[in-house]
Amino acid sequence: MSLGHTRKQRIDVQIRWLIRRDMPDVLRIEQSSFDFPWTEEDFLCSLRQRNCIGMVAEFDHQIVGFMIYELHKARLNIQNFAVDPEFRRQGVGSQMILRLIDKLSQQRRNEILLEVRERNLDAQVFFRSQAFRAISVIRRHYDDTEEDAYLMRFRLDATHDVSSPFAPRNRISEYDAA
Repeated sequence: MSLGHTRKQRIDVQIRWLIRRDMPDVLRIEQSSFDFPWTEEDFLCSLRQRNCIGMVAEFDHQIVGFMIYELHKARLNIQNFAVDPEFRRQGVGSQMILRLIDKLSQQRRNEILLEVRERNLDAQVFFRSQAFRAISVIRRHYDDTEEDAYLMRFRLDATHDVSSPFAPRNRISEYDAA
């Protein structure tokens, strides 16, 4: 997602379980989205975990996005999340986030957590536009660069009011939804 582009027309996607034959498309999206992409083995290792779920967003029989997340008792943890660069700013990511939010209310979980690289401003702005807030900085989180990560959280109860003068401030709290 590029901050300089205007919003394209919204498309409606089908969100379904990730299956083995989706992996080439998922890997293509992963490699076009990240400087340090997951390998196929990274995906398979993650998806072999009992509490890990993979889903894809499909438009016109084409995979246009994916998410990998872990189920925990009171929360979901997003492990990986990407939208095909050709389909960004068309509502695909928002629809995937809404699917996760639906899982919170159905399963008595109340928050979604994820880590975002400090340099990944597009992801920070996107998740902020989806009501996620940075709650802490994880120092030297990534082995490949020793880069810091922001721990971002979405809370279902939304009792935290970020407009409050007493709300915590951080390096990305000034960004509004793009």
